[in-house]
Amino acid sequence: MKTFDSIRAELDSGKTSCEKITQEYLGVIEQGKRLNAFLAVFPEQSLEQARTVDKKRSAGTAGPLAGMVVSIKDVICVKDARVTCGSKILEHFVSPYDATVVSRLKQADAVIIGKTNMDEFAMGSSTENSAYGRVKLPQDESRVPGGSSGGSAVAVRAGMSTTALGSDTGGSIRQPASFTGVVGLKPTYGRVSRYGLVAFASSFDAIGPLALSTKDAARVLGVIAGHDEHDSTSAEVPVPNYLGALTKDVKGLRVGIPKEYFGSGLEAEVRDAVEKKIDVLRKHGAIIQEVSLPHSEYTIATYYILATAEASSNLARYDGARYGYRAKGANDLMEMYVQSRSQGFGAEVKRRIMLGTYVLSSGYYDAYYRKGQKVRRLIQDDFISAFKNVDCLITPTSPSTSFKAGEKVDDPLQMYLSDIFTTSANLAGIPGISIPCGNDRQGLPIGLQILGKHFDEATIFRVADFLETT
Repeated sequence: MKTFDSIRAELDSGKTSCEKITQEYLGVIEQGKRLNAFLAVFPEQSLEQARTVDKKRSAGTAGPLAGMVVSIKDVICVKDARVTCGSKILEHFVSPYDATVVSRLKQADAVIIGKTNMDEFAMGSSTENSAYGRVKLPQDESRVPGGSSGGSAVAVRAGMSTTALGSDTGGSIRQPASFTGVVGLKPTYGRVSRYGLVAFASSFDAIGPLALSTKDAARVLGVIAGHDEHDSTSAEVPVPNYLGALTKDVKGLRVGIPKEYFGSGLEAEVRDAVEKKIDVLRKHGAIIQEVSLPHSEYTIATYYILATAEASSNLARYDGARYGYRAKGANDLMEMYVQSRSQGFGAEVKRRIMLGTYVLSSGYYDAYYRKGQKVRRLIQDDFISAFKNVDCLITPTSPSTSFKAGEKVDDPLQMYLSDIFTTSANLAGIPGISIPCGNDRQGLPIGLQILGKHFDEATIFRVADFLETT
């Protein structure tokens, strides 16, 4: 596993080339096929890209990510490649265009090596819901890598790409980053264009990087962030120099510790690891203070009302009529709709569509959806209030380390509670990052989460980089 700094050092010294680096990653992907991290690999295209980058380096015209090899979650469009979303219903769908984030990576001379496995339509916390088989945790293949961006997290952890892109609707970048022991960032809603991201819940979804270091995550965000006229929710906010924020200094920084995130249900080893890092901040001059986010107990319920409602609407387009899987043998249009969706979607996606349709129905809209929107506002207000007194918040990323495959498949509520510390950031639209902060007694990674103010990724990068290198 190599960070971008080490790759660039080898390139600058003449020891290697982008083509050789790409070949090495392709070899690791082949050797690690049992982990099932990739749904598609682009050997010819990636090597051709790499050769072009080598020519640009020789000419002195290469972009800022020359030498970086990136894998892309299979919910993000790459031109002329399949975008399955981990679902049978899109098994043969080929994207006619690049997502904005992919275009920007290519313009910066990153090499795109393949598409990573994921929970179907990004609905899951373990990457067991993929129609193409589960992804395995590299440290213990009997365990899950988290979800829904499990393939992207494993690709980075197993040395199959330098960095990866994932999507985060309720923790789908940060939770697998925690389980696998890598860095994972969910940017502020609107910071990164969603054009070319297949929608799960449009007011929650965010694209972000997974990497071996905070510095690499900051580099990728600096390239993919910024306004995009193709996305009406993309914010016209300047993109700062994130690398310049990595000062190795936290003196005087006000760090809030939400008391609601350190209660019952949190594994003792996770609590201890996070508290040790908080002590490190304190010893180096950060001002640590307890804060309260009083509506935290409602985040999971609110999230699974609102996100499933949006999923129900967004997934209505997959009906077998226009594109995607179409069931055979139907006698009329309605039967074709029913059979195509029944056969094309997996159990978890169907569960969420039904839940979302229920909360939007005329008899229950006020009781569930409207009330959920009101509670979302209260949760947002909790963060606004807390950030009047502190610069960032520190919490565990997940209440536990990775669990065994199959352990929670038949208990959706326990699976949903895996995201109890991450969904609030999506409800509030704020940025959050997960970084490794130790291991439990079984050697499984523990993640620490840093939450920041709207569009203040720079501060959470600053804290993350300090903790990572101290």
